[in-house]
Amino acid sequence: MNVKETIQKLLLEKFQEPDFQDCYIVELKEFVGKRIEVYVDSDTGLDIRKCQQINRHLGILWETNPAIGEKYDLEVSSPGISRPLQMPRQYIKNVGRNLKVLKKDGSESVGLLKAASNDGIVLEYLTKTKEGKKTIKNIVEENIDYNNIQTATIKLAF
Repeated sequence: MNVKETIQKLLLEKFQEPDFQDCYIVELKEFVGKRIEVYVDSDTGLDIRKCQQINRHLGILWETNPAIGEKYDLEVSSPGISRPLQMPRQYIKNVGRNLKVLKKDGSESVGLLKAASNDGIVLEYLTKTKEGKKTIKNIVEENIDYNNIQTATIKLAF
């Protein structure tokens, strides 16, 4: 079993504990520069305390295998607001927030994430069209399947 598989196994063990059952792996990245990044999220939000406990749990691997400790540095964090959403669970968690979606056909939609399921999302936004001198405003709900999304990121309102 390689290091990434071992980390994944340890994380899945940790996620059996009551306080961590809503956690899931978003991404494991291994870099050529002696670094492994582990991105973990939670349906209810991932605070610094949970990240620290997950990091300590994975530290067992470094303590019991000195060769790994010499070869790799470990970084555990939540994906952060600027990283694209990757899993349906992340979309479901962010219903009610503004989202920028770049679709595989190159088009872009920005709006309120109204709903999310295991198949796709519903994005609501305002469109404006001109009819003579009048501006007509319409609220549009767009259904977007996950397989049509290239990237989707949360848009913060300032």
